Amino acid sequence: MAIKVYKPITPGLRDMTGYSFEEITKSRPERSLLVLRTAHAGRNNTGRITVRHQGGGHRQFIRLVDFKRNKKDIPARVAAIEYDPNRTARLALLVFADGVKSYIIAPVGLKVGDTVVSGRNADIRPGNNLPISNIPVGTMIHNIELKEGRGGQLVRSAGTAAQLLAKEGDYAQVRLPSGEVRLIRQLCFATIGQVGNLDHSNIKLGKAGRKIHMGIRPTVRGTAMSPRDHPHGGGEGRQPTGMPGPKSPWGRPTRGYRTRRNKTSDKYIVRRRSAKRK
Repeated sequence: MAIKVYKPITPGLRDMTGYSFEEITKSRPERSLLVLRTAHAGRNNTGRITVRHQGGGHRQFIRLVDFKRNKKDIPARVAAIEYDPNRTARLALLVFADGVKSYIIAPVGLKVGDTVVSGRNADIRPGNNLPISNIPVGTMIHNIELKEGRGGQLVRSAGTAAQLLAKEGDYAQVRLPSGEVRLIRQLCFATIGQVGNLDHSNIKLGKAGRKIHMGIRPTVRGTAMSPRDHPHGGGEGRQPTGMPGPKSPWGRPTRGYRTRRNKTSDKYIVRRRSAKRK
C-alpha cells in the first residue's frame, strides 16, 4: 500500500498523509454483514461519562467479522478487499461454496480470487485458519484464540504478526508483537500470515479535524487548567508536576506503577514485554 501525500495549499495539508486505497477493490460494503453502530460518547447507562474524550465522529456501520472461522474444511473464494472504518486492518469478503458470505481480516499477500479454508488439514498459506498444533514452528500468525472456540482475540491490528516459537505438551510459546512470550494451548486456532495495511503507522493526520472525524474529542493538558479543575493547574508560568508525582484529574497518583491486575493468567506469561518487569 502506498501513502498519499497532499499538496500543501493549506496549513492542515502541509504534513498530512493518507491512504491511497489502491488495494481496495470494492467501494460499498456487503449489506447483509452490516450493523448500525450506536454511539454512546463515552457514557454509561446512567448518562455519566466513564470514558473521556469520546463523542461525535462520522456515522459508521459495524462489519460483522468472522473471528471464529466456524465453517471448517469448506473452501471460500476472496471476492473483494474492503475498507473498515472501525479498525486499522483491511477486510476480505469471502464467498463460500454454499453461497454464504463473511468477512475476515485481510493478511499480507491475500488477493481477490484466492481460496482460503479453515480446518486442521489446511495448507500453510496466508488467510488459512489452523490449530496451533498443526502450524510449523517459526510461522508468522495472527488472529489467535486464547480459548478454544472463542474466536481470535490477539494480533488483529494493521501490520502486526506473532511468531510461533516452540511447542511442548499441551501448550505452545508464541511471541506477540509487544515482545511478550505467552503460552497458548495448541488446540486454539490461528490464522497464517501478517495482518495487511502495513503503512498504517506511517499515516499523519495533519490536523485536529481528522481526529474529530474519528470520534476522538480534544484532550486538554492538566497544566493548562486551573487548580479547581486539575491538580496540575495554576501557578505562574509552567510548573513541574512536583512531589509526590503526577496526579489524575481526581487527585489519584498516576503513571510510574504497574496497572496489570489479572493475576490468573500470570502463569501463562513466559517473558514480559519489558525486561524490567519480571
